[in-house]
Amino acid sequence: MRRLEAAGARVFTHGFETREGTQTGAAGHLDLDLADPGAPAELIAAAVAAAGRLDVLVANHAASADQNLEQLTAEVIDHTLAVNVRATLLLVQAFAAQAGRGRVIVLTSGQGRGPMARELPYVASKAALSGLVVSLADHLAPREITVNAVNPGPTDTGWATPEILEQARAAMPRGRWGTPDDAARLIAWLASEESDWVTGQVIDSDGGFRYGGA
Repeated sequence: MRRLEAAGARVFTHGFETREGTQTGAAGHLDLDLADPGAPAELIAAAVAAAGRLDVLVANHAASADQNLEQLTAEVIDHTLAVNVRATLLLVQAFAAQAGRGRVIVLTSGQGRGPMARELPYVASKAALSGLVVSLADHLAPREITVNAVNPGPTDTGWATPEILEQARAAMPRGRWGTPDDAARLIAWLASEESDWVTGQVIDSDGGFRYGGA
């Protein structure tokens, strides 16, 4: 967000339950539960009302579910797919309906780089997003809207346990986790005019992450 604002963008942000002290967009902010089928259209409408026509959509939201095969429940699968896949598609639909030309950037994960057996609903949802990129890019190309996905790899935002931190660090050639700014640099470039000829891509920006280590 800071990189986009530094480039001159008016940023409208979204959260689920935004904590006090969290940085929000200068153009506005709205808390909504994207599990609600009507929430994506409501969010885009609120952003348009606050900032005018939207040029860039960054779909960075995610519901995570720590469930392996034996723990799976239909309720958690449905919720994860609703938030991560259905809401993303409806956000793109509402964004494209008001955009002249623009950029869609979705955040996927490293589900294709190695097994994530403890997070099967999350893996299914992120694989679906990766698989949608080419079709969305093709459909929106005549409107001059590019669609790309970014896989930021293991990113240290404070969620990981010491054990997970160390496991991932061992698989990183540079010996460190990614930072939010590592992904932000690529997202800011994809949001810019410099990326005009790039669409339909799933881009790994993960520091050369190698599952299983060296």
